[in-house]
Amino acid sequence: MNNSILTKRHTCRLCDDPRVNNVFKLKSTPPANAFRKKKDIQKKQIKYPLNLLLCEHCGHTQLQEILDPKTLFENYVYVSGTSMSFVRHFEKYANQVISKYRLKRNSLIVEIGSNDGTLLRFFKNKKNRVIGVDPAKSIAKIANQNGIETIPAFFNDKISKKILNQEGFASIIIANNVYAHVDDLKSLTISIRDLLHKNGVFIFEVSYLVDVYKKTLFDTIYHEHLSYHTVKPLINFFQSLDMVLFDVERIDTHGGSIRCHVQKDIGTKKMKKSVQNILQIEKKSKIFRPTTFHKLSKSIEYLRNDLNTLIKNIRRKGLKIAGFGAPAKATTLMHHFNIKLQDIEYIVDDSPLKQGLYTPGYNIPVVSSKQLTKEPVDFLLILAWNFSNSIIEKHKDFSRDGGKFIVPLPELKVI
Repeated sequence: MNNSILTKRHTCRLCDDPRVNNVFKLKSTPPANAFRKKKDIQKKQIKYPLNLLLCEHCGHTQLQEILDPKTLFENYVYVSGTSMSFVRHFEKYANQVISKYRLKRNSLIVEIGSNDGTLLRFFKNKKNRVIGVDPAKSIAKIANQNGIETIPAFFNDKISKKILNQEGFASIIIANNVYAHVDDLKSLTISIRDLLHKNGVFIFEVSYLVDVYKKTLFDTIYHEHLSYHTVKPLINFFQSLDMVLFDVERIDTHGGSIRCHVQKDIGTKKMKKSVQNILQIEKKSKIFRPTTFHKLSKSIEYLRNDLNTLIKNIRRKGLKIAGFGAPAKATTLMHHFNIKLQDIEYIVDDSPLKQGLYTPGYNIPVVSSKQLTKEPVDFLLILAWNFSNSIIEKHKDFSRDGGKFIVPLPELKVI
């Protein structure tokens, strides 16, 4: 891997204004999902900066650094179906969409970044036609094997036209945690708009910047996430492309996200009060001011000191710690807080795609939960903290035998 995969953006991704100012930075890291095999861990892994820019004109917040998307996504190792809480989330999501928009059977549902097809499966079960689009070739293959038609590619104008020609207009187009991943959002959105039925709806979920600030969820900042979304800049962005953001829901995934509903400007859906309500929340939070990001930086430092002190005290007593969960966000947390192999023995993760690999930069082994029996530890640091409740529930035996859980975010807790 070399620096040629890195470029920098100097204009706003939403409004193209050049007045973008650096308001926040984290420690440099390798790509968050660049897990490695044992034979490769002696090779140096390049770290890339994490600098956040705030647009003076529209208020959009974005990462300055852009890594080549093929490097980030073609060998992706995150699979939706390994988390039961996410499976339940997607089932509820599909049922809500079908009910809310009174979808008729045989409606076309297209998902961008469809992963292993977990969400689309619930639409298919209700007799809808489904097509997924995902660049992670091995995961797209799994989806196809499981009966969810998936195109192994990045969604673009060419793919949009191909689906339109073969299947007609889409009633619903979905993109979960994808809208933060794309540099050229304008081209992506035009391709979505052109595939959408005149009364269709584009629905996307993204991590919500107001929650990142209020709950100090800094570890959601990594190279895959190019944008950190708020509603006010998005409204103007969609208007510029003849579309209307007419409804926003706040949901609890990833510590706090928003689910946005968008239609063509010829669509018939009425504007919901939720849009005005969330604009008031953004105004009160002062999320478009540089000083807000300076406060976030200080909050992170307090958290780092508290967690590092806790880990040192545990190690000083001769006790052992393992990590639990190896999500992308763990790369940011471990590098910014400098949590290394001498601090945690190994990391347990339920995904077979990650087991047997080593974490980006710090080369901590990722193993199955069987390792907890083979090599017992006294504490589990839950790096996938957004699933902490289900992890603690699933591993009651660990706490029954005297083990304790450390939840680092949104606030440091020992359970």
